[in-house]
Amino acid sequence: MMDTTHLKNGVVGGLAGGMVFGMMMGMMGMLTMIGKMVGQPSAVVGFIVHMVNSAIIGALFAFVIGKIVSEVKAGVAYGMGYGVIWWILGPLTMMPLMLGMPFGSNWNIEAMTTMMPSLMGHVIYGVILGVLFVILNNRSSKNVNSPK
Repeated sequence: MMDTTHLKNGVVGGLAGGMVFGMMMGMMGMLTMIGKMVGQPSAVVGFIVHMVNSAIIGALFAFVIGKIVSEVKAGVAYGMGYGVIWWILGPLTMMPLMLGMPFGSNWNIEAMTTMMPSLMGHVIYGVILGVLFVILNNRSSKNVNSPK
């Protein structure tokens, strides 16, 4: 069974990473496209969708990887890898499908090259998620194990 503290820490890490990545997306003018995925081509809607996704993806990180990540450098490494995985799953796979494009339409060098800023954003998201997750978990475990 998953510790709810781990899940909460994943959500908090995901929201923190999502906030930074969301600001980057806003500066690049990408939030409107995120809103289009739910039929609302608005930067505000796009930011809300992005933040909900960030929280869910953070919780998934805690669920899938949480038990094996306990040091900051592991949080960085796993977070980077997790960010790359979500770059492949998100803008290269699911987003085009949600926008009515054929499956695999962004699985080519041209599309991937165009989406390098998105890859950097996903990696930054993952690093923030991984590091904050470890810090919060370590703080939580110290509070649980400390004498009262």
